[in-house]
Amino acid sequence: METALNQIIINTLRKKNIPDKKIEDILNDYKTKGESLCSLIIQSGVITEKEMLSLLSIELSIPPIELSKYKLEAETNAYISEKIARQYKVVALAKLGSTLTVAMSDPTNIIAEDDIKAVTGLSVYSVLAMENDINHAISKIYSQNSQEDISSIISDDESGEAMEVVEEEDIDISEVSQESNKAPIVKLVSMILNEALSRRASDIHIEPQEKFLRVRYRVDGRLQEALNIPKKNQNAIIARLKIMSKMDITENRAPQDGRFKIRFRDREIDFRVSVLPITFGNKVVLRALDSSSLSVGLDTLGYLPEPLADFKEAIKRPYGMILVTGPTGSGKSTTLYSIINQINTIEKNIITIEDPVEYQLDGITQIAVNAEIGLTFSEGLKSVLRQSPDIVMVGEIRDGETADIAIKAALTGQLVLSTLHTNDAPSAITRLMDMGIEPFLISSSLIMTAAQRLCRKICPFCKEEYDLPETILKQLGDEISKYTDKKTFYHGRGCDKCNNTGYLGRMGTLETFFITNEIKEMIMKKYSSDKIKEYAIKNGMLTLRNNAMRKFVKGLTTLEEVLRITAED
Repeated sequence: METALNQIIINTLRKKNIPDKKIEDILNDYKTKGESLCSLIIQSGVITEKEMLSLLSIELSIPPIELSKYKLEAETNAYISEKIARQYKVVALAKLGSTLTVAMSDPTNIIAEDDIKAVTGLSVYSVLAMENDINHAISKIYSQNSQEDISSIISDDESGEAMEVVEEEDIDISEVSQESNKAPIVKLVSMILNEALSRRASDIHIEPQEKFLRVRYRVDGRLQEALNIPKKNQNAIIARLKIMSKMDITENRAPQDGRFKIRFRDREIDFRVSVLPITFGNKVVLRALDSSSLSVGLDTLGYLPEPLADFKEAIKRPYGMILVTGPTGSGKSTTLYSIINQINTIEKNIITIEDPVEYQLDGITQIAVNAEIGLTFSEGLKSVLRQSPDIVMVGEIRDGETADIAIKAALTGQLVLSTLHTNDAPSAITRLMDMGIEPFLISSSLIMTAAQRLCRKICPFCKEEYDLPETILKQLGDEISKYTDKKTFYHGRGCDKCNNTGYLGRMGTLETFFITNEIKEMIMKKYSSDKIKEYAIKNGMLTLRNNAMRKFVKGLTTLEEVLRITAED
């Protein structure tokens, strides 16, 4: 069972003389992140995947296999259903006589072996494989993401829905297009969602083209083409998504917004859905919102110690304003939600006003902006302040009226959290001034501003050393030498786990700017943001470029990512 395997893994680490403090940190991550212990150990860098496989094989006296190098046969795979494969992390490799050879991530799981025996009627021989290899093989076997597989699904009249849609109320079938409820269409939509979540996609783009329907997934901030679907199925697929999202399927000329919830691998995932009429039909974009990722708090968002300490200091203040700035998709909302989750206690009345409400959090009052009925950010904020809040989160400060009310709330005893669109942290001050806010109000209310970006992490499974090219060293050598003298760094060569991109996951890069007494005087004198930033850097502020470069030097990301997300100071 998992606990038995985990104990073996921990004992193996101790035999390798891994420090107890490091093991404790990994175990804490295991409790909060919901990933397997093996994966977290490999990601931490204390041991490689090959070493882990070899050591566990010796400890368990079970032969290991590199599943990525093994040819999987469809006939053999059919012995194990997708449900059992995903539940027990198991893949069928070969059948010889009455014995089925299976690759398992946890060969100590006797219940899994018994279930496979009961279902197949065969005896089971287990070999050891890493969980990430098994997950990838399962996706490859069962996802059916090729054009041939799509054709097979569309022509299949007996298939059912692979995912359970969590409905607040039953769908009225009388309002549904008959075609969109046919089993092949239901299964195809389910497959698109399943594959997206398996690939860790944050967004799904379903885009009508002239001759086909294109599906793309946004993974780690970059769009990847997933599949093309025959044009004849376009209307049925889009109708199915509209039904799930409680939209009007007869309306094809106006934009619509909706949401739905599905259950995926014992997690409930919200999808925020936007439909936009375009030349060849209705384009649908689905944003996946996994609220379980918010419970981890600030410590696991990837910040360096100094900006993280600044953030923790700022949120201890009983009142005032904290602003997180950055472009769309830079993780501002996730940071604010993580802060709220961290400071959410029974003694605090926390109210948010958002457009729209992205994550639904327990114990927090959340209000969605609705311009059609006059519920704007500013009007909503006025009403919120009559509810005696301790902490207020405003999704975005878009105009002077909202900014004015938010700042006055910060002055009268509330901790106000919000976002702005600026390029760096000091620019938030001049942005507020441009909105008509008096400098004395800004200096009195603002605690801290922070600028945030998301950078992709090097894939831990294909991470390798490389020497920077001479052309790069000539161009950026002086800047890199501020942080290190070495010329050998890390990148990902590309592997199955990261879809050959060299990156797996993202982390926050943060620039924090505390409003000190000296800064308050500069605000009162209406100094430009450039002058304020220059003063802050001289007095120790770490810029976005500083933070990103330090992550590059530590081997967490690549130089290409640093140059992509930051500008030269």
